[in-house]
This record gives sequence, C-alpha cells and structure tokens, in this order.
Amino acid sequence: LMARPKLLLLDEPSMGLAPLVVNEIFETIKEISAEGTTVLLVEQNVRQALKIADYAYVLETGKMVLSGPADEV
Repeated sequence: LMARPKLLLLDEPSMGLAPLVVNEIFETIKEISAEGTTVLLVEQNVRQALKIADYAYVLETGKMVLSGPADEV
C-alpha cells in the first residue's frame, strides 16, 4: 500500500485459501485498518469478518437484513 490510499475495497479476500493463510490475510487487513486506512470488506466468512470489523451490514439475497456495530451483530 505504498500509495497510502484512504480506502481499500476487498471482495472475498479469503476465497479458496487455506485456513492458515486466511488468518494471515485477516491479520494484515486488521493492521491496515489500525494504521488509518478505511477498509470496505465483502466476505462470506462472517465470523472472521466480524472479528476485525467496526461496523457490519448483513445482506440476504441482495437486501440488507441486519446492520450495526460488529460486536452487536
């Protein structure tokens, strides 16, 4: 992230990866966020995503069915 973007969009970064690699990817995403970059993450692995998220939107068949702080969703 040499260009220091303000926003990072990620679509299914864990898809098809081994569990150990998934953990590394999510740790890296968490670090990027902690450094001040806004991260918009689209992920089916809800448990992993909620561990690092501040806020969450849950979609079901294209409609938002739930939203709120990640620790309350």
